[in-house]
Parts: sequence; C-alpha cells; structure tokens
Amino acid sequence: MVPVAAGPGGPEVLLLDARESGLDEHGLRRSARAQGSAVAPCVSRSYRHPYALVASHDQPVGVDIERIEPFDPAFLKSICTPPERSLPVDELDPARYATSIWCSKEALSKALGDALHYDPSRLGSPMFWPDGRSGPWRARPLPAPPGHTAWLCWCAPRGN
Repeated sequence: MVPVAAGPGGPEVLLLDARESGLDEHGLRRSARAQGSAVAPCVSRSYRHPYALVASHDQPVGVDIERIEPFDPAFLKSICTPPERSLPVDELDPARYATSIWCSKEALSKALGDALHYDPSRLGSPMFWPDGRSGPWRARPLPAPPGHTAWLCWCAPRGN
C-alpha cells in the first residue's frame, strides 16, 4: 500500500499492489474495500488488477485507474464531447491520450455520484479543465504504475 499525494486539503489516496501480498483479483477488491471507509465519509475505489486505488475525503471524491491499451478510434469518438472531438489526438501516445480521457471522465462521474448515470460523450473531461478546476471541482492525474493512467476528482470545500 502506497500513499499517493493529492495536495494540501485534497483527498487521501492509496495505491494497492496485489503482487506485494500475492492477492488475486477478488483478494485485491476485498483489501481495497477494507481501506478508507473508517477514515472519511466519502470513498471511491477503482480496480485494474494487479492495482487498486482508494480515495477518501470529507467531500465527494472519485478515482479511476486504467491500463493503457490500444483503442479503436470509434471508441474515442464515442466518449468525447463535440468540443473534445475537435481537439487533436496526441500523436506521440494516442493510447495514453484516449485512456486518460476515459479515466478522467470515469473519476469525475464517480465523484458526481454514480458512474453509470453519466454519458461520457456529454461529460467534459477534467483533463481539459484550466488549472484542474471547474467551479468547486478539482481534478488531477495521479502517479500511476508503468503502462497505466490514474485520475482523481473531488469537490473542494467552500473557499478552497
């Protein structure tokens, strides 16, 4: 278990690596569920075996980790808003770019309450928020293991 810094006043984030304790996917999920709930009222978890992220905060929070993999350009088009579709794809690492857009939207939709209620093509990616801010919401990419990307989104207390 490795703490991941989110910055002053931000959520607490832990990165769990199942390989350190020989956990299978189910064991990793059990271990992640045991983290965070006693620490803060708002908890978000994400799993991509062999890794899991757990974020806890006193305000709504969402976290996501994904493995960077090749993608179908139609997938990227299907998850982007019309303004995002007009942006150039990062030609140096298009798979990381597409995965980061998805991952940031997934973290935001979890922070908003229920990832299944949000259409990614109608939800702007926090990747493009100026200074990682949109009203009371904050977002930032997290340090992730090689071949992965991770995002954190949270609602900042008033005045922050």
